[in-house]
Amino acid sequence: MRAELRSLTREVARLNSHNFIRMHNSLPRVLAFNFARGLVFGLGSVLGATLLLSVIAWFLSQVEFLPIIGEWATQIAQQIEEAMSQ
Repeated sequence: MRAELRSLTREVARLNSHNFIRMHNSLPRVLAFNFARGLVFGLGSVLGATLLLSVIAWFLSQVEFLPIIGEWATQIAQQIEEAMSQ
C-alpha cells in the first residue's frame, strides 16, 4: 500500500510539473495564450482566404469562353467609374 501511495505521489508531482499544467494554473497566462492563439488563427484565416480568392480570380480571368462574366464585369466597372465621377 505504501509503495502504491509513493508511486501515485511521484506521478502526481510529475504531472503537476508538466508545462501544460503549469501554464494553465495562471489566469493571465491562459488569457495571453488564448489571445495569441486567436491572433494567429485570424491571420492564418485571412491569408488563406486571400490566397484562395486570388487563385480563383486568376483562374476565372483565364476563362474567356464565358461572355456573361465579361459583360457583368464591364457593367460593374462602368458603375464604379460613374460613381467615382460624381
